[in-house]
Amino acid sequence: MESEMNYYKFSRDEWANFHAHNFASVSDDELSQLQSLNDIISMDDVKTVYSPLRHLIHIRYNDYQDDARTLSQFLSIPYHARPFIIGICGSVAVGKSTTARLLQLLLSRAYPDRRIQLITTDGFLYPNQELERRGILNRKGFPESYDMDLLIHFLNNVKNNNGVVRAPKYSHQIYDIVPGEEEVIDHPDILIVEGINVLQLPSKAPIYVSDYFDFSIYVDADPKNIEQWYLERFGMLLDTAFTDPTNYYYQYAIGDRKDAFKMAKQVWRDVNLKNLTEYILPTKNRADVILHKTAHHLIDEVRLRKF
Repeated sequence: MESEMNYYKFSRDEWANFHAHNFASVSDDELSQLQSLNDIISMDDVKTVYSPLRHLIHIRYNDYQDDARTLSQFLSIPYHARPFIIGICGSVAVGKSTTARLLQLLLSRAYPDRRIQLITTDGFLYPNQELERRGILNRKGFPESYDMDLLIHFLNNVKNNNGVVRAPKYSHQIYDIVPGEEEVIDHPDILIVEGINVLQLPSKAPIYVSDYFDFSIYVDADPKNIEQWYLERFGMLLDTAFTDPTNYYYQYAIGDRKDAFKMAKQVWRDVNLKNLTEYILPTKNRADVILHKTAHHLIDEVRLRKF
């Protein structure tokens, strides 16, 4: 396939050779706190996969700053640092959030004097009430369910250092935008943007979310594995939701478990798999790095874009 020719392919062991010598250690407690529900990550993953990735980002970040200074000299204007923005994409339940949080921690260790912030695009989903009004609540997560103009405006303000920037806050517990609450992004040196839609190209859009990215990562896996992880996570959510009536999953947790899983399998087939196949997976080859996972969330291959 032509797209595969655009990438260098490394096995896990080959990629480990790019391990950074100044690697900052991470504790077991920190790993357990940052990994998503039902995700699996180990110290070996940190050293073998994420340390080389952090080192690569370090190189790209330095190049980005040098390019900005060169442009300032060319234009004869004062140099003003702009945030380096990293996009992380992939399917629901593939482990994007774990990757994003671990990179935030590693970059914070690498740059203790810099502000490293993280935001997900869930906050740019339309509220459920608006999705219902538009008749697309059953397409939540599809491109049309996001306020892309608001997301573009947000990224434009961040990239241009237009002061403190605020975004809506999303809660997976209530499965909706939280009224009156906001995410605050305050002059980051590096911003990580995580979401299923960050590499998509909405039709007829004059500018894309990815136009603001200086580095991008796609977390990849076979859809059969992702379905298994999705259903396993659903079961864990039921186990924790039955004592909280405000939790979105409470209604399923207190009901018949077989019916709940039947519903979850239908949601996977009709919503998440369809969204992955039609809109998310086609964006994979726009990423700078592809992290491929196999069974048990093990990253077995890393692809690095050639150009």
